[in-house]
Amino acid sequence: MAFWRSLAFSAVLLLLIHGAHCFYLPGVAPQDFIKGDTLQVKVNKLTSTKTQLPYSYYSLPYCAPKKIQDSAENLGEVLRGDRIENSLYEFKMREPQMCNIVCKLKLDAKTAKEFKEKINDEYRVNMILDNLPLVVPIKRNDQDSIVYQLGFHVGLKGHYSGSKDEKYFIHNHLAFTVKYHRDVQTETARIVGFEVKPFSVKHEFDGKWDETKTRLTTCDPHAKHTVVNSNTPQEVEENNEIIFTYDVEFQESDVKWASRWDAYLLMNDDQIHWFSIYNELETQEEAQEETGWKLVHGDVFRPPNNSDLLCVYVGTGVQFFGMILVTMTFAILGFLSPSNRGGLMTAMLLLWVFMGIFAGYSSTRLYKMFKGSEWKKLALRTATMFPAVVSVIFFILNGLIWGQKSSGAVPFGTMFALIFLWFGISVPLVFVGSYVGFKKPAIETPVKTNKIPRQIPEQAWYMNPAFSVLIGGILPFGAVFIELFFILTSIWLNQFYYIFGFLFLVFIILIVTCAEITIVLCYFQLCSEDYLWWWRSYLTSGSSALYLFLYATFYFFTKLEITKLRCGDKDKDDYNATMVHRKELRCMWIVGASTVVGGYG
Repeated sequence: MAFWRSLAFSAVLLLLIHGAHCFYLPGVAPQDFIKGDTLQVKVNKLTSTKTQLPYSYYSLPYCAPKKIQDSAENLGEVLRGDRIENSLYEFKMREPQMCNIVCKLKLDAKTAKEFKEKINDEYRVNMILDNLPLVVPIKRNDQDSIVYQLGFHVGLKGHYSGSKDEKYFIHNHLAFTVKYHRDVQTETARIVGFEVKPFSVKHEFDGKWDETKTRLTTCDPHAKHTVVNSNTPQEVEENNEIIFTYDVEFQESDVKWASRWDAYLLMNDDQIHWFSIYNELETQEEAQEETGWKLVHGDVFRPPNNSDLLCVYVGTGVQFFGMILVTMTFAILGFLSPSNRGGLMTAMLLLWVFMGIFAGYSSTRLYKMFKGSEWKKLALRTATMFPAVVSVIFFILNGLIWGQKSSGAVPFGTMFALIFLWFGISVPLVFVGSYVGFKKPAIETPVKTNKIPRQIPEQAWYMNPAFSVLIGGILPFGAVFIELFFILTSIWLNQFYYIFGFLFLVFIILIVTCAEITIVLCYFQLCSEDYLWWWRSYLTSGSSALYLFLYATFYFFTKLEITKLRCGDKDKDDYNATMVHRKELRCMWIVGASTVVGGYG
């Protein structure tokens, strides 16, 4: 975790240093307005807590401009369902307006049904001004404080007095309040609040309809007749005409621009949340005193089934780890330049051979901890099990390639040299390491193991070994799969791989991720009183090798155009295709076999 924190801190520091000479992000930089400046209100999605399905504002037949323009949205906004568009609501900074007519709409059967459906599902309309969302202030009955709800309802359901028939009413008059903080020196202002009070009003007018000249009798600023209630609501029915209007009022506020989001983010019941957190921690401490992993302390170091096989796998993993670590170190220092053709492969083979001493030592040390005594058999299995599997696959594929008379086939002299490295150097070194490890005192466990195994209680479904093992491999694989693409490309498409600095960083991330996920899942297992943790802890991060193999297979069949296994020598194109297939198929088998033990390190 310390590594991740330091990495995140470095990234943030670089961004801050770079940002000192950069522009502000839209919506983050304050915008100053002078009196009379145009304020364009944007509309956003319609939301409902009943359906959780957002819709665009103009999915309902609201008043729309001649040309609807979508604002630029980032990925997060698109995933959230945001659809930010322009609207006909337009203000002038610090210039109040009353009874502005937006448009007149006549409902048909379809539009009336659409409005009724949204009202029935309790959809709310969301708007934006200067990157501030529109809110409806609601005063609490039990307190003097005010809470804010995002957006206003499309309408409401109710019935007239003396009637039981349920009717649908639309909010067609909006009383906006724009709060601003004024700079006394410059006389500029910044918007710090955007509120609304929706009303349902059945507007009336005299004479013929003209949007630019018609004066409403239900809302006339000249007669000082404003909308303050919904006593005469606008019903949603077929053939009804709806007139949409709005007022806008400007209020000076002491809230500064930097604090304008405080009202949206304010949590009045924070003491309850803190008490809940404290109570949870206290409960966990009490539970840990009586239940969980402490109850299995007498069985936690009980040797697992097939313990000798686990020791062989661990020893092979140590051998892999040492080979990779030293190889990357030399590569970073520039000793394994791509100009030195074959240098990387040679170094890996030699390091694999000489790391056998550490494989024998580590496998035998663990074996002795499990009270094992036949260390010679264990050493032989450690020295031969994995190399034997790879060798069998290698010889079969090499035989196929040799049958095609390809220059890629390994000659017998080289094969003899490989066998000599294996049996002449690697095997003896494994035995030397095993001898040294077995001569050392056995690792002492901190507690004694009970003679009678404790019964394991029934486990939850998510603690199933197969499930937890497969889940554990996802995170380590996710940390390296991007770099894996470049590695596979360099292997199978015959390209140079030279970014060892990035590869080493990814390798460190892989080690940290494997360790963390294994510790966490092992802790959960022990807390469930399941003490059979040896194999599961090994396979938890080791299962990332399965995902590695599946990804390699996916890459093989999707990124490479391979259609044949064998072909004649007469057709040059077919021959070249065979060469590519031979090399890629062999690499696939070797990489696939290697991934079986990919989690050992």
